[in-house]
Amino acid sequence: MSTRIGLGFDVHAFGGDGPLVLGGERLDGHGLVGHSDADVITHAVADALLGAAGLGDLGTMFPASDDEWAGASSVALLATVAERVAADGWSIVNIDVSVAAEEPMLAPHVDAMQRNIAGAVATAATEGAVPVRISPKHAEGLGAIGRAEGIAAWAVALVGS
Repeated sequence: MSTRIGLGFDVHAFGGDGPLVLGGERLDGHGLVGHSDADVITHAVADALLGAAGLGDLGTMFPASDDEWAGASSVALLATVAERVAADGWSIVNIDVSVAAEEPMLAPHVDAMQRNIAGAVATAATEGAVPVRISPKHAEGLGAIGRAEGIAAWAVALVGS
């Protein structure tokens, strides 16, 4: 079996017109600025998968300059990414995400977010459900994230063929 690891990162500032969406869950709080629904968790996962499979990046696949993706569901975009990863001969082994946010409190939503991500990538699972771990972190008041100006996420994905 051949394996590859991909790393994804995304960050968005608060101030968007829409709802706050993280890991496919609508949460109470200010929305994030972005062309789609600005779901930093899902975007980081998509970039990790695309990188692992050698298929480019999310911005190239779904450019912000294309109005077709304005307000798009990032979970739907992630499902398309998973389909492309599978079509290229890769299966997803696991996904691990760290998300830095001072607000809102993410811990009560982690299980639902993990299920949403696992469901979106199920078409490219090795066997059964893809293990997804989301770990919320605080920036302890440091930098833009620590001042609650936005949210950032890092994702690692392992794929195999």
